[in-house]
Amino acid sequence: MGIFDWKHWIVILIVVVLVFGTKRLKNLGSDLGETIKGFRKAMNTDDEKPAEPAPANPDQLHKPQTIDAQAQRAAEPARKD
Repeated sequence: MGIFDWKHWIVILIVVVLVFGTKRLKNLGSDLGETIKGFRKAMNTDDEKPAEPAPANPDQLHKPQTIDAQAQRAAEPARKD
């Protein structure tokens, strides 16, 4: 025997039915099923969307990009003697 004996589960099931009633358990089961169905649908739609758009030109994939700029010297602050 043990805590997970089938007789214990039967007693627990009877107590749950008496406390909540069959109508409430039926509604709970259908709500849980709809929730799982919605979750699966959301997970499948995320997989179908592309992560990022494909570039128009495949040559641009490995082309290095640089920034063209010119350095300028900042004005020096005045010294106090």
